[in-house]
Amino acid sequence: MSKRATYAVGGVAVGLVLLYVLPLWAALLVIIGVPVGGYLLLDPSQRARLKRITRKEIGR
Repeated sequence: MSKRATYAVGGVAVGLVLLYVLPLWAALLVIIGVPVGGYLLLDPSQRARLKRITRKEIGR
């Protein structure tokens, strides 16, 4: 399994555990909040580059 696939499977597993352990609203807050927080931590030039590239190019 590729490294990216391993991360994806791990992310899904963590999301399912959070949905089981936490109340629905808290789990959704974590699942949605972490990627949004990561995006907000990028500086403006990184955000502009991320907007320019296509989805297939992300992660190369």
